[in-house]
Amino acid sequence: MANLNKRLDKIIPKIKEDKFIQGRGLGNEISFYVFDYEPEHELVVRDYIQHIKKEFSHEGSNRKIIEFDLYKMLIEIAKEKRIFERIFHMEENQGKDVLYKAMTNFAKPEIFLQKIKEQIQDHNVVFITGVGKVYPFVRSHTILNNLQEILDKIPVILFFPGKYDGLSLQLFGRFKDDNYYRAFRLVD
Repeated sequence: MANLNKRLDKIIPKIKEDKFIQGRGLGNEISFYVFDYEPEHELVVRDYIQHIKKEFSHEGSNRKIIEFDLYKMLIEIAKEKRIFERIFHMEENQGKDVLYKAMTNFAKPEIFLQKIKEQIQDHNVVFITGVGKVYPFVRSHTILNNLQEILDKIPVILFFPGKYDGLSLQLFGRFKDDNYYRAFRLVD
């Protein structure tokens, strides 16, 4: 836990750095970052995310953070499409396999990307949260792969309950999400 607190305390100074907003390296690679953490610390990380957002919420801040919680987005989209109530009946009457298939067909990355595009406005830092809550319907590497098309100049921090070694994402420390090597670890 002490190690987590040290890592969390490095996030705000990192976001304040000019190179965080401008892009990294000579090739100005996309500014996608992963902050990985042990899943049992989910609530601590959630609280700290609120602290970070509050830190930059003052008038005159040159960092405008917007958080996209994938789980809340999934619920919102299901309600908009009028299928929210049917989800529970489907699981109860047809089983979890049918529900899984229906949800993965419904929870397409394009739907999430469209919502992000609509809501981004003048924000210049994006937080992606709720990754563990939407698994296995939505995969973080799929969102990141598609996100670069609409957010190529805006830094994105994916808060990831698991491990990221710079090459692959391993959700909850046990499920290999997929290889993803275009993001940098936010802090070691």
